[in-house]
Amino acid sequence: MLQTTNYQLQTSKGFTLIELLLYVGIASIMLLITSLFLSTLLQSRIKNQTIAEVEQQGLQVMQIITQATRNAESITAPSTGASASSLTLDVLTGVSDPTVFDLSNDVIRITEGASSAIPLTNSRVTASGITFQNLSRSATPGTIRIQFTLTHINPAGRNEYNFAKTFIGSATLRQP
Repeated sequence: MLQTTNYQLQTSKGFTLIELLLYVGIASIMLLITSLFLSTLLQSRIKNQTIAEVEQQGLQVMQIITQATRNAESITAPSTGASASSLTLDVLTGVSDPTVFDLSNDVIRITEGASSAIPLTNSRVTASGITFQNLSRSATPGTIRIQFTLTHINPAGRNEYNFAKTFIGSATLRQP
């Protein structure tokens, strides 16, 4: 009788092959689900950063152009009722006169007076389709409509880096 109890104790100590395969299978499924979740989370984070980059730069450029327009004395180009790819403003300070906004090599730039052009967008986005439309009417302060598109650079062709947005705004000269 002592031998049977000893034999029963020996067989109940380890795992069977089926139990081991079941545990490995469950662990593998849990690891796969965790990996997929983390991968989706990372892609979502990258997409949000891409959108934020384009949004921030677009809003910053729009604010700089509208602020310069509001503080200007007059709109030199484009002429009333016309559209152009550059905006020339007659400003109060002689050093900054004229102030010109334009697009060159996919970068929106500002040139103040005789100084060299300063880029308003960085190398992570490309700008395109910039138009300035002079909506001014006689006996009113000048009004300009601004439109441009910013696209995030996507050298690897990955979906999470695909994002473009068109920004539209307007600014009116302040009355002196």
